Amino acid sequence: MMRVLHVCAELYPLLKTGGLADVTGALPPALARQGCDARVLLPGFPALKNGIGAQQLVVDMSGYFGAEPVRLYRGVVPGAGTVAYVIDAPQFYDRPGNPYSDSFNQAYLDNDRRFALLGRVAAWLAEHGDGDWRPQVVHGHDWHAGIAMACIRAREHQMGRRVAGTVYTVHNLAYQGVFDASSFGALGLPDYFFNLYGLEFHGQVSFMKAGLYYADLLTTVSPTYAREIQQPEQGCGLDGLLASRSHDLHGILNGVDPAVWHPANDSLLAARYDASDMGGKRECRGALQAEFGLAQRDDGLLFCVVSRLTEQKGLQLVLAGLPALLERGGQLALLGSGEPGMEAAFLEAARQHPEAIGVRIGYDEALSHRIIAGADVILVPSRFEPCGLTQLYGLAYGTLPLVHRVGGLADSVVDCTLENLADDRATGFSFDQFELAGYDAAMRRAFALAARPADLAQVQRCAMRQQFSWDVAARQYLTLYEQVAV
Repeated sequence: MMRVLHVCAELYPLLKTGGLADVTGALPPALARQGCDARVLLPGFPALKNGIGAQQLVVDMSGYFGAEPVRLYRGVVPGAGTVAYVIDAPQFYDRPGNPYSDSFNQAYLDNDRRFALLGRVAAWLAEHGDGDWRPQVVHGHDWHAGIAMACIRAREHQMGRRVAGTVYTVHNLAYQGVFDASSFGALGLPDYFFNLYGLEFHGQVSFMKAGLYYADLLTTVSPTYAREIQQPEQGCGLDGLLASRSHDLHGILNGVDPAVWHPANDSLLAARYDASDMGGKRECRGALQAEFGLAQRDDGLLFCVVSRLTEQKGLQLVLAGLPALLERGGQLALLGSGEPGMEAAFLEAARQHPEAIGVRIGYDEALSHRIIAGADVILVPSRFEPCGLTQLYGLAYGTLPLVHRVGGLADSVVDCTLENLADDRATGFSFDQFELAGYDAAMRRAFALAARPADLAQVQRCAMRQQFSWDVAARQYLTLYEQVAV
């Protein structure tokens, strides 16, 4: 049985700030269904430390990394049954609120040491193991786990033998974990690791580069994004390294967990439905309008946004397109938080048009389900998008995605052209150039489709038939694990 340790900073349903948590929460159970013993290693943020059940002390590491107390516990993720290791280091992790930044949204000044500890404990588990369990592969997720790849490679250099195979997944290349060069001394790595062929990135330390350089194999969360990040436009300064490792880089599209996201069994909805009977979706629409104080209308389109409010997500196009959306008789329900100026702009639009625009600032998992089920179209016009999950959730709920054709959005949404309608392949609306004209043209297609109810129903059914299964993704990851396992 393949033994794999996932190293990550978030895990659904215990701690989630974005799509990373959905992936790390769903992939290990999917791997278990394929016969893999997949476990997770997590920093002891309060939500994770308190949420993992049946915890037992594995080892007291106090003083081992120059910090104390540091204790490693083993427990079980409730519901999923996944074995989880939690690093109990209160001086680093026992902080309220966001796991990465303070109440003023400023990154913690010791994030380098906080996530270096995560990487060093991962390497310790890879080398020493937990009793009779030691991973054959360590799978790191995003910049938080980048140092784990370097620490494992450093131990291999010192010991002259393999410790564990390594796989590193980029969930979003734009967030790289870059720190001052002075951070290097706290990482516990050989001096020669700080150079161009290592962690050094324009005179600084890059945790993301550590993962990309030292892991045996690299993955990202969609095939198109794997190609895009090898080019300067989306390579974020690492395109040269990624292009040089193109033979090691694999794009594996994320999946959807049907136990969490399926309108036929979603207890969070006002009514349940499926592709054979969409009546419940109409009830969800009315309930959503009521919850957001929107006019109770059966005509027009109800659009939604469930997103971080950032420039990356392309929501400046949504703001610029609001006059046309309203003029055509549309409504908008938005849930998200992020850039203060963008939050203020959406709140002002809702104040001016309370019967057509409803806005909730923040994040609410249950509300996100109700929004996606009740809307007709979900807006995901991201400037770039590694994979995207909200468009996958939209497809599952018959809520047609309107997307910019990049990354995972290009891999998962088929535009409602006449040809695709005729072939019963259309599942949403897409545009190529990141500009208002392209976004507006896609919105016009959405309204045109809504004026043809039979065609709209056909596209909704096609969307709901799409299969973005974690079992498919798990099989692809297992194939990679078998190539590098020790």
